[in-house]
Amino acid sequence: MHALSHLDEQGRARMVDVTPKDATERLALACGRITMRPETLEMITSGALPKGDVLAVARVAGIMAAKRTPDLIPLCHPISLSGVTVELTPVQSSEDAAAHIDISATVRCLGVTGVEMEALTAVSVAALTIYDMCKAVDRGMRIEEVRLVRKSGGRSGEIILE
Repeated sequence: MHALSHLDEQGRARMVDVTPKDATERLALACGRITMRPETLEMITSGALPKGDVLAVARVAGIMAAKRTPDLIPLCHPISLSGVTVELTPVQSSEDAAAHIDISATVRCLGVTGVEMEALTAVSVAALTIYDMCKAVDRGMRIEEVRLVRKSGGRSGEIILE
């Protein structure tokens, strides 16, 4: 088992020194979903919610969150991101799945450390934004399955988890 890199020899928290690492092209893809009543999804897709275009606001919130990740995660390095894409896909109910919005975030940079946290943060904040904008009509929404799907770059190369 590998030692935790965010702890020093005495077990104290530290920011990892990435100075000796080479800059490489890095990419991370994270996904998640928010489930809701079919009526709520219909209101979102038809633009019937009084707070405005839920999907547009959630997309911008996810992008902004990726850029602000080091302000939220204490030991995360500030990274100059070269690209952030947030996709929101509404999916109506079927026999085996509740109505939901699939959320994915792809984050890229040329740097010395990965962008997994930025992608995960983008998905989480996009989902939270949808929840915030729709909670008046559906308090039963659930944010689910936020996870890293793929990453590439750096010493570990490409890792595909799904």
